[in-house]
Amino acid sequence: MKVVLLNGSPHKDGCTYTALSEAARVLEDQGIDTEILQLGTRPVRGCIACGACSKTGRCTFDDDVANLWIDKIKEADGLIAGSPVYYAGPNGAFCAVLDRIFYAAGSAFRFKPAAAVLSARRGGASASFDRLNKYFTIAEMPVVASQYWNAVHGNTPQEVKQDREGLQIMRTLGRNMAWMLKAVEQQRNADGVPEREPWTPTNFIR
Repeated sequence: MKVVLLNGSPHKDGCTYTALSEAARVLEDQGIDTEILQLGTRPVRGCIACGACSKTGRCTFDDDVANLWIDKIKEADGLIAGSPVYYAGPNGAFCAVLDRIFYAAGSAFRFKPAAAVLSARRGGASASFDRLNKYFTIAEMPVVASQYWNAVHGNTPQEVKQDREGLQIMRTLGRNMAWMLKAVEQQRNADGVPEREPWTPTNFIR
């Protein structure tokens, strides 16, 4: 089994990476392969609502990480999405990519356990946590919990390493993710996954 961890920070080895690495280390100890994928600093596209992805399952823009990440998540058994907190929300560039990924291919992620991880200097983590979890719930991905909201605090990786509770939360998340992966695999093998009803979109304006 494998978990893909998305580092939605422009900093490759920064605070978000420090948190994700702690969870990844525990997953590896539990026999789960991991891969951390970096957003980086290159420009990314926002969704233009063209609808082309409804036919292909891929974003029409192929000049950033979106389609690569779609392929990686499809191949994986679980997902952890990590982001720094900017103005009480996740990194805007990260959300722009996630919007496109989940709009194009979210239906392919059903029942893959998922979790959000946030890195904040001080505040805004809970609002950001809520924002990222919405991607998972609309895609029918079981959300993996820890012993508290999945956040670390610090302005540098060295400060994050002093957040003993935050790192403990990451380790608990790693163990819980491993347990959930094994439980989902067992259920898939026994009974498959629930049948999905055809979508019945309903607008509120009549």
